[in-house]
Amino acid sequence: MSSKALLEVRDLVMHFPVRGGVLNRVLRRVHAVNGVSFAVQRGEVLGLVGESGCGKSTLGKCLIRLLEPTSGSVLHDGSELVGLKHGGLMKHRRKMQMIFQDPYSSLNPRLSVRETLREVALFHGVAMPHGLDAYIAHLIERVGLRAEAADKFPHEFSGGQRQRIGIARALACEPEFLVADEPVSALDVSIQAQVLNLLMDLKEEFGLTVVFISHDLKVIEHFCDRVLVMYLGSIVEEIDCTQLHAEARHPYTRALLGANPINDPADRRPLTVLQGDVPSPFELPPGCAFAGRCPVVEERCHQERPTLSERSAGHSVACLLD
Repeated sequence: MSSKALLEVRDLVMHFPVRGGVLNRVLRRVHAVNGVSFAVQRGEVLGLVGESGCGKSTLGKCLIRLLEPTSGSVLHDGSELVGLKHGGLMKHRRKMQMIFQDPYSSLNPRLSVRETLREVALFHGVAMPHGLDAYIAHLIERVGLRAEAADKFPHEFSGGQRQRIGIARALACEPEFLVADEPVSALDVSIQAQVLNLLMDLKEEFGLTVVFISHDLKVIEHFCDRVLVMYLGSIVEEIDCTQLHAEARHPYTRALLGANPINDPADRRPLTVLQGDVPSPFELPPGCAFAGRCPVVEERCHQERPTLSERSAGHSVACLLD
């Protein structure tokens, strides 16, 4: 991993205990993230893609310490975040923010937009009280809302407008790193492109580094520089977005590409539909987690667990057959 990376993740693990019984003992664990390692370069937009339940959102929350990982390391600009107490973590909070998936539940319904943004700006000390209203007005304008939005409450806005407020809240403390957790998946298709274009403009204007989480490879290709493909808590492929269609080598990545809607109406090839079920996150299989659904599986795939290894510059794959 590059020493110049803004964020470095090393062998990150996140397991959730499931308790029960009279003594409330740990009965089993959900293996949400399993030994993930990668780096995010300053100014880069890194995509994270996979099916629902693969651990994308959990990983995103671990990156900015909304969740405390079970083990592993997260380095922000060379400083370790895992294990930091509240006081030490606050030094990094201003620089690392999150845009949540659901704009309907991520905003406080009791606070107006002005109060929401004021709370963030004052807490992190990014604006003086006498200049706060001008600062808030600039934020509201920058995310494409009218000035009168400042004194309205979340229930008075549409889904797309609420997500713009969520973006303004994330930007209010002038961060350098954002985790965007499926920021357009809860929006109408007609609004998704507007919000994506807004994020692209803001990324350039503020020089942001972004981890962009999505289940939609078309959105990832449009917005990101590089993509990590995640399956059942592990990274199975890392590849540049410009090479995705031509160079993707993991069977799961190729299946995701084959499941994308085809733009050309004259192209009648069938969409890829994976057979079989995703293994239980409570008990991972001994070999490759994708073996039960893989169209090119071999016997050894059920016994040997593949590791993510570099096949060419910037391209890594976790597959025994490649």
